[in-house]
Amino acid sequence: MKYSLEIKKEAHQDIQPGINRYDSRQKGLGKRFHSAVKKGYEVIRSNPYFQVRYENVRCLSVKKFPYMLHYIVNEKKKKIVLLGVINTYKDPKEWKNRI
Repeated sequence: MKYSLEIKKEAHQDIQPGINRYDSRQKGLGKRFHSAVKKGYEVIRSNPYFQVRYENVRCLSVKKFPYMLHYIVNEKKKKIVLLGVINTYKDPKEWKNRI
């Protein structure tokens, strides 16, 4: 059974700077980044039980890009809440207040 996915506004806002940065480096790379993020959504909807990294926040690496999906799982509601799509080079203190 797939879980429902709620994407927080902040997570949506995390994606666009990555798209812009990759497109500035190579045409079409931003689209590939966005596609990789969306594939990550499907992975966690099918199997949300990846490594717990912070308190109850789980993480999944975005394939071929230095980003991680940060999310929590509500088992009772069969729901995933995506907190952020975070560049792994950023200081975790900058986004940890989203928890």
